[in-house]
Amino acid sequence: MNPENNCFYLKNIVCTSYYPINGKLFRFDVMKIHVMIKRSFAIIACVFMLLSGGKAMAQSVATDDLPRFHAMEDSMLITIDSMYDAFIPDTRTEYCERFVKQLVRTLKMPNSYYFTFDKLKDKINILYPDDNAFRVFNWSVAPTEVTQRYYGAIQLPQEQLKLYGLSDYSSELGKGLEDSILSNNRWFGAIYYRAIMHEVNGRKIYTMFGFNGGGPISNKKVLDPMTFTDNGVVFGAQIFGVPSENIPQQRVNRFILEYKKGVNVSMNWDDQLKVIFFDRLSSQVNDPNRKYTYVPSGEYDGLRWTNDQWTMVHDLIPVQILKDGEAPSNDVMK
Repeated sequence: MNPENNCFYLKNIVCTSYYPINGKLFRFDVMKIHVMIKRSFAIIACVFMLLSGGKAMAQSVATDDLPRFHAMEDSMLITIDSMYDAFIPDTRTEYCERFVKQLVRTLKMPNSYYFTFDKLKDKINILYPDDNAFRVFNWSVAPTEVTQRYYGAIQLPQEQLKLYGLSDYSSELGKGLEDSILSNNRWFGAIYYRAIMHEVNGRKIYTMFGFNGGGPISNKKVLDPMTFTDNGVVFGAQIFGVPSENIPQQRVNRFILEYKKGVNVSMNWDDQLKVIFFDRLSSQVNDPNRKYTYVPSGEYDGLRWTNDQWTMVHDLIPVQILKDGEAPSNDVMK
């Protein structure tokens, strides 16, 4: 899967994104994509933990090993087709478990980090940050039309295979989501489509851009800070200059846009402006507590990295009120 333009929606839906260029909004329609959907995860998380132990890794894949890598990749593709589209929905989780075992078995081969899985990445998301410090294998499975669960694994480029399975805990988080410190064993499940690294006090923090469509009446876009510790992966950090809705005197540990199911909301990085831009949302019924009624207002806000945190930029693209005959200005971006 190619997750560009943060286009992650249920299959058979055409994804539309709006991007600011020189102060104007341009619409981009992207052809429909096969989005993976989800279910139960406890067994699969254990598989990642139990099977990810120790093969040596070097800087490239040996030529003699390539045929085996390709054969194992082809076997995974067959399993994935059933994982997404099995006629009996309840069996999709079983195919997911089979896929996890196949994936881990492949990653235990020597130098697996340097095998790019060119065929597999058309079916699941495989994401690298700019510093190539890890890669994320990421997908979701839907056993029914209303249930969805996300899956993932983070591989590090070490001599021995180091693999962190991600266990989707999103259904248990409720209103404490933006304030929680989570881990790979208690993860807010999402499909990641971008990772941006910054160093804060000598520690690398990766801002992970994600989409979660698991709610019955709302979707979420998330910016989730991720760090590595001796005990595993930690998600959440107070690197946003945004107060918590639940604890106003405290900053949020992750930034979340929750909005109505079926509408398109943008949140992505603009490399030219060096800013994260996102739709400003408003309630269709003027009730800020009903996130499932939030839709884009037609305005954009943003987040810019300053002083070791993401700082809010309001009215990133100000609305221009023009007089008769007056031409719009191109110099409006903050």
